[in-house]
Amino acid sequence: MEQVVTVGLDGSPESLAAARWAAEEAEKRKLTLRLLHAWPLLAPEPPRAPSEVDQNYWAKRLVHTAQAELGTRHPGLSVVGSLVADDAQEALLRAASESEMLVLGSRRLGSAESYFLGDVSMAVVARAQRPVTLVRAEPATEQPRTPAGRVVVALDLHGSGDDLLDFAFHSAAARDVPLLAVHGRSVPFHARMPWGVDHGVSEELTREARAALDKALRPWREKYPQVQVDDSVRLASPAKAVVHAAEDAALLVVGRRTHWHGGTHHLDHVAHAAIHHVRCPVAVVPHD
Repeated sequence: MEQVVTVGLDGSPESLAAARWAAEEAEKRKLTLRLLHAWPLLAPEPPRAPSEVDQNYWAKRLVHTAQAELGTRHPGLSVVGSLVADDAQEALLRAASESEMLVLGSRRLGSAESYFLGDVSMAVVARAQRPVTLVRAEPATEQPRTPAGRVVVALDLHGSGDDLLDFAFHSAAARDVPLLAVHGRSVPFHARMPWGVDHGVSEELTREARAALDKALRPWREKYPQVQVDDSVRLASPAKAVVHAAEDAALLVVGRRTHWHGGTHHLDHVAHAAIHHVRCPVAVVPHD
């Protein structure tokens, strides 16, 4: 694995927003930034006369323009361009396996689009063996976000792996910002009353979850003593709890199990909700 942050470029506003975010991230982590553009129809590069038409002109221009902009914004950052004659999905998966992180642009989607979603970004997120961060371009019609400057990590307390917590703590340490660990727990049907949740059941659920959350976080607090850590237990569906907690976050970190379900790679409902409804960048971290 190379010490790089790789971003996929396709010329869309989302991919350019992803490249700008990835440059900042690479600078924080003191890594090289790689700009990757993959297209199966890229022509080979044999020696040719200067008068011949360069069939890769637009692909090169895409990468070189982004490289020039990011080099100006981050003069101390090492930025390299990479053109790959391959299917975008396969090229990005290969790049993810070679990188500390892969960064991709992501669209905000309506319910119908979400249901039929089959784009490259989602396919890569579901299969990559390294963290993938999805970044949106803010529409011009929306007010600019004012993130709280903290990293939020979603914990299910039933197998959230070390890779997930290490990524979340490292991200907060690199930014020198607090980390908020969020756990959502659905209330059992029998505890739901017409006026709300049974008080005794809610107290017991909260107490149990908080003890488990504290146990999961303790070794990471010790490993990253410089990171201010807060935790939150919410009696709501995990997806709803995470989406609400990330409303003013700078980065949301969620997990994805690496084992297969029914022969296909799987994103759970928390990751789906985060990708489709959270405005801040969402890092999806594979773990056992």
